[in-house]
Amino acid sequence: MAKPFFRLQKLLRRTQFLLFAVTAAYLMAGSLLLLQRARLAQMPQGPRPAGPPPPALLAAGALRTEPRAGPRWLMARHSELRQLRRRRLERGPEGAPGGALPAPREAPAATRGSYVGCFQDSGPARTLKGVVFYDLRKMTVAGCQEACAEWSYVFAGLQDGTECYCGNRLPKRSSGAQECNRECRGEKGSVCGAPGRLSVYHVGGLLLGSSRRRTSTYRGCFPVPSNLTATLATPLSRPNLTVDSCCQLCSSQEFPLAVVRGPECFCGFPTPSFSLQDAVDAALCAGSPEAAANYCAVYQTPVQDTRCTDRSFLPAKAQVFVALSSFPGAGNTWARHLIELATGFYTGSYYFDGTLYNKGFKGEKDHWRSRRTICVKTHESGRREIEMFDAAILLIRNPYRSLVAEFNRKCAGHLGYATDKNWKSREWPDFVTSYASWWSSHVLDWLKYGKRLLVVHYEDLRRSLLPKLREMVAFLNVSVTEERLLCVESNQEGSFRRLGGRAREPEQAFTAEMRELIDGYIRTVDRALRDRNWNGLPTEYVPR
Repeated sequence: MAKPFFRLQKLLRRTQFLLFAVTAAYLMAGSLLLLQRARLAQMPQGPRPAGPPPPALLAAGALRTEPRAGPRWLMARHSELRQLRRRRLERGPEGAPGGALPAPREAPAATRGSYVGCFQDSGPARTLKGVVFYDLRKMTVAGCQEACAEWSYVFAGLQDGTECYCGNRLPKRSSGAQECNRECRGEKGSVCGAPGRLSVYHVGGLLLGSSRRRTSTYRGCFPVPSNLTATLATPLSRPNLTVDSCCQLCSSQEFPLAVVRGPECFCGFPTPSFSLQDAVDAALCAGSPEAAANYCAVYQTPVQDTRCTDRSFLPAKAQVFVALSSFPGAGNTWARHLIELATGFYTGSYYFDGTLYNKGFKGEKDHWRSRRTICVKTHESGRREIEMFDAAILLIRNPYRSLVAEFNRKCAGHLGYATDKNWKSREWPDFVTSYASWWSSHVLDWLKYGKRLLVVHYEDLRRSLLPKLREMVAFLNVSVTEERLLCVESNQEGSFRRLGGRAREPEQAFTAEMRELIDGYIRTVDRALRDRNWNGLPTEYVPR
């Protein structure tokens, strides 16, 4: 018995010695590292060479510019949902509460306008309320200016280090420079306002000439309202009046509509008496002066209609917990945009998407069960997930279009397009096989387990925006004015429409075998809707 005990005692002594040696080595290495850092910090810093790194370093792999992007699309349906589960956003360091930051660093005039000052501007009555976006980690002065320049605004305002606002007029109440004491999260040494305080910059001249700048668009020819001067504001009459000068005048005064009747220019908003729903032949606006006096040409200026852009969380917890449910790629983000503008309340999400938060969807960061949002986005299906909600708006889209949209998002983000390489590889057929059945089961589960439903077809919402939006708002038990709904119509596209690039049409993307599979699911869903006394799927994509 003594011999095994002696061996055990010997082993323990060796282990203690080994642990002591490892601990000592670790402490010594840490001390050496701290000394080395202190020494480097005391050395004078020479200027960094301008331009890109030498090719030799890049070839040797000494510098890595960006991580390689591997394929992220291929995953099982339930694994995808698990990865979409809500992740809390890491908060960056807050600015120091006391004292002001240094004045903004000088920058070339070609890329940055001048600093105007610190102002008080917050709440629904804010002066700068044009384009609004957030960035919790990478907000910069130049980034905010570029966004405002794209919409032809003159001033860019930054608040609390993370928020950007645009406008053509300065706020009335100025503040001391020390009150704007937050840095932009993505730019050290910059001045980016504070809570309730706005650091305002002019938009640089070069940015205003950017190729990304939005221009005025022709809305059509319309009959002149009975009382034109009461319906529209800012009359201007010139013998040599041009469309560009009228649009520029209205844009500078932040009116979304420029109306031209002969030598006269009017600015204003869509109203119930001038709703732009009764367009006529454009030739009537270009006829003789006597005939043209009864018609006017209407143009949409680059600035936003801001009558519906103010949003907030619900003042009290919602009594009815409402879901906005759809299959991925069915237009859920666009529907959220419309609902937020129409109701004035944020929508929530079962997941967290930082890209959507940065585009103004503040409800993304709120917990999905907080009941502070008007409805909650979800792609979930299954009895347990569905019965957590008291009611739901079920958004259904053509599965061919939904699959293409979701594949684009997975391969290239919210605004990009999948490449030809993606379409021609095994990624696409595997994706269709995995996701087509999900489109069907998602709708069938909500029809079966949903407690109170409003079924909305994406195609109907596109064709008849205002009537369908009225149904959705009434289902959410919110009263809205007709002016606000017309404002939503002016801002209906939002920031997530894919522009440019090469879109893949369903005729090119799906093989005969894929079509046979998807058509079977379409018939099943169409039959289930009719069995529950709902209108069937739109006839445009139901197979005959």
